[in-house]
Amino acid sequence: VIHRLPMPNLKDELHCSGWSAGSTGSICFDNITTKKNKLILPGLISSRIYVVDVGTQCRAPTVCKMIEPVDVFWKCNKGHLSVVHSLPNGDILIANMGDAAGRGKGGFIVLDGDTFELKGNWEHECEVPPTGYDFWYQPRHNVLISTAGMVPRIAGRGFNPDDLKKGVYGRRLNVWNLSCRTLTQCFDLGEDSLPLSVKFLHNPDAAEGYVSCALSGIIYRFYKCEASAAESAHRESPDGGLGAETFPSDLVISLDDKYLYVCNWLHGDIRQYELSRACKPRLVGQVFVGGSILRGGPVTVCRDEELKCQPEPLVIK
Repeated sequence: VIHRLPMPNLKDELHCSGWSAGSTGSICFDNITTKKNKLILPGLISSRIYVVDVGTQCRAPTVCKMIEPVDVFWKCNKGHLSVVHSLPNGDILIANMGDAAGRGKGGFIVLDGDTFELKGNWEHECEVPPTGYDFWYQPRHNVLISTAGMVPRIAGRGFNPDDLKKGVYGRRLNVWNLSCRTLTQCFDLGEDSLPLSVKFLHNPDAAEGYVSCALSGIIYRFYKCEASAAESAHRESPDGGLGAETFPSDLVISLDDKYLYVCNWLHGDIRQYELSRACKPRLVGQVFVGGSILRGGPVTVCRDEELKCQPEPLVIK
């Protein structure tokens, strides 16, 4: 440890972070001179936003700006901020999960890319999704896709099976017109599917990607239908059989678009899928870093289509 940067407030929960520039593959592809010198840290619980200077002293970052929750509440009527990406014009887009009271409310807020001043809401004159969480976009196809998340004031208390089928956990994949900032299409991925992480392929000409549904255990591949200029979403059944008993939360795609990596809740494994056939990902790697099904734990696996025995506990030497 060479430095620590304590946050000045309690109950922020710095859940996600993003760079002030170059956070999306298409931007890096077009402009290799973009500088990642500011880190944007929104508070999932507090709705406070920190801007951290990591460029002036890279070994000793400092907080250079702070946007208070009251400004977010009053100017945008949004709260519970989640995922951050920089836009093609240099501004910073932050997705939100709810409003100031913790009720479900999707959409985005915008920060000025130079001054980091709060500019207001991004979307306009369109339906605001009932919940929100993650997003990704492809400028060359003028599309942004966002996921559903959950209702903060209820889900924030912890997972409760009684909340299922009550609309607490989202079910929509939203397709936006990037330039017009309007909602053009929605996919209903099923009750309590909880689509969380969404990624496009890094190739800026590609019009396809993947979204993981943490509760249904399904990973969907979405792609552009050239004939209708609309998006389609199809359930993929990767070799390795992710099903309803698994909980894929976060996912990333390697920079060369060859592999998809999935973080699998509860089971505790990281999965690597090979994407030579994008419509049929193939499981080629798996490592357990903890989880509920390790040998000697409280769970006994009665049937497993992938493994011959329960994985050994991970010991760090």
